[in-house]
Amino acid sequence: MKTDTRLTSIISERKAGRTAGIYSVCTYNRYVLEAAFMRALEDGGNLLIESTCNQVNHLGGYTGMTPLDFKAYVEGIAKNTGFPVERLILAGDHLGPYPFRSRPEESAMAEAQKMVESYVLAGCTKIHLDTSMGVADDPGGESASLDKATIARRCALLCETAEKTYRENAAADDPAPVYIIGTEVPAPGGSDEVEEGLVITSPEDFEETLSIHREMFLERGLNDAWERVIAVVVQPGVEHGDHTIVEYDRSKAADLVAALKKRPNIVFEGHATDYQTATGLRQMVEDGIAILKVGPSLTLAVRETVFMLGAIENILAVREGFESSRIADVMEEAMLRNPVHWQGHYSGTEAELVFKRRYSFFDRIRYYWVDEEVKRAMKMLVRNLRETKIPLSLLSQYLPDQYRKVREGSLTCDAEAFIRDRVIDILKIYSKAVGFRG
Repeated sequence: MKTDTRLTSIISERKAGRTAGIYSVCTYNRYVLEAAFMRALEDGGNLLIESTCNQVNHLGGYTGMTPLDFKAYVEGIAKNTGFPVERLILAGDHLGPYPFRSRPEESAMAEAQKMVESYVLAGCTKIHLDTSMGVADDPGGESASLDKATIARRCALLCETAEKTYRENAAADDPAPVYIIGTEVPAPGGSDEVEEGLVITSPEDFEETLSIHREMFLERGLNDAWERVIAVVVQPGVEHGDHTIVEYDRSKAADLVAALKKRPNIVFEGHATDYQTATGLRQMVEDGIAILKVGPSLTLAVRETVFMLGAIENILAVREGFESSRIADVMEEAMLRNPVHWQGHYSGTEAELVFKRRYSFFDRIRYYWVDEEVKRAMKMLVRNLRETKIPLSLLSQYLPDQYRKVREGSLTCDAEAFIRDRVIDILKIYSKAVGFRG
């Protein structure tokens, strides 16, 4: 079978002694995607974009999009920014029973199979299979701590579904999926593990994960698919909490990195790499954590910029006498009206909850940009700031980096341009970490 060489070349490059990797943008946010394509045009390379099982699935997810819908959405943004779609790599993240975990195994896995099938049919060539969570009839239910054999058995079943779907539907030139496995996986949407104490994956756990998954794959005749397992998700010692960050410390991950060197045909995939420093990200790639997942820090940059633009708008509304969008308050109202996306992640007093909803590194706000009232307020914010020219003094006060770029002539003085530019500044760090120098 033909594989996606845009991904497998990472392995080849590293075997040749070169530091190589790729970052993966995990979001549906339009501003982030526009910024990612703009940055990738500068890099001159490929762009990997993933959607999670919660965002996008065969039932619509919280975005209301199926994988085919998401593909059309992303490709539309690519074309609008002038990015060649042949350089776009689409992927599925945390594909497994997580969205259906309140059901018993048979039903939850049947839905997970349908979801995997829909991702493969949409042309996603990087498939992260995640069966690490409990389901209703597991001992302990949804919060069960599963043994590796159960995880691997369910993972192999989903891989079998993906392979069957590919064989029966792929055109001659369509590459076969590559797979990401691993049991040390933060839950979709973020983990509070940093608050509870973080444990780096041991070499023994890494080897056991590989051994058991290989056994289960081969039992189902998935020999060829096993050769296309290119990465394992591990915990290398990076995480973030509401207001704290655990920085990468390569000395603490040294034993795990040494174990990877014995496995030249795979790399590690790093989840929750958001908010790491440029040095930390580069060291991670050098150490074999060659796929860097990033998402919340990008949407947090959107939120930060929108709130600062809202502050500018409020000042101008008093001076000019127009109605403000109240964007920050409208977002808070949306989160209170539909608390499902933050209630299980934030706890504390009412004052603490208000603070976390607006300013947590988990950025649960990212789930609410699709709210109709929020979208209305965003349109109003952008319109107000376009109709009322932003004084340079206010731009300098609230967005000093963008002020400098406007003064230099490298950035248009426009609210949406400022949002994209803040995201691009973060992506530049990831771009350099994986080897781009555009």
